[in-house]
Amino acid sequence: MSCKCSSACVDSRAQELETIISKYKGMDGALIPVLHEAQDLYGYLPIGVQKTIAEGLGVSLAEVYGVVTFYTQFSLYPKGKYQIQICLGTACYVKGAGSIYDELKKELGLDCDGVTEDGLFSLEGCRCIGACGLAPVITVNGEVYGRLAPGEVQDIIKKYRDME
Repeated sequence: MSCKCSSACVDSRAQELETIISKYKGMDGALIPVLHEAQDLYGYLPIGVQKTIAEGLGVSLAEVYGVVTFYTQFSLYPKGKYQIQICLGTACYVKGAGSIYDELKKELGLDCDGVTEDGLFSLEGCRCIGACGLAPVITVNGEVYGRLAPGEVQDIIKKYRDME
């Protein structure tokens, strides 16, 4: 997936990012709070932002990238206004998550995980949401939908489209 955000878009917030870095510079454990604030600022953590953070905090880019890719709350890619996660863990998968995943991709017009053309929805498969008793499960911006059947997907997506 390529970034649809121009470098000018990233650069327009550079001063604010520098302020965030300055606020934490020299503090133990600064990296994670800086990453959280940077992601709040940009919506995700593109490589240019990661480089700026690494340089500003005096840590390696590898360390920054390692933290970003280790913790699931950080994203390397833009996200939609409505972030859909589908659990593909064992409990959900054996109860039909694969069919629901296929239906989500069809309804959103996506071939795989990603962001819809209008930027309204993003879809991401994950290993476990932690609601195994409700399998199969999706979340939309943290709201849990459990015991789903593929036929319910269209109504869920419609609910969020109608809010626009």
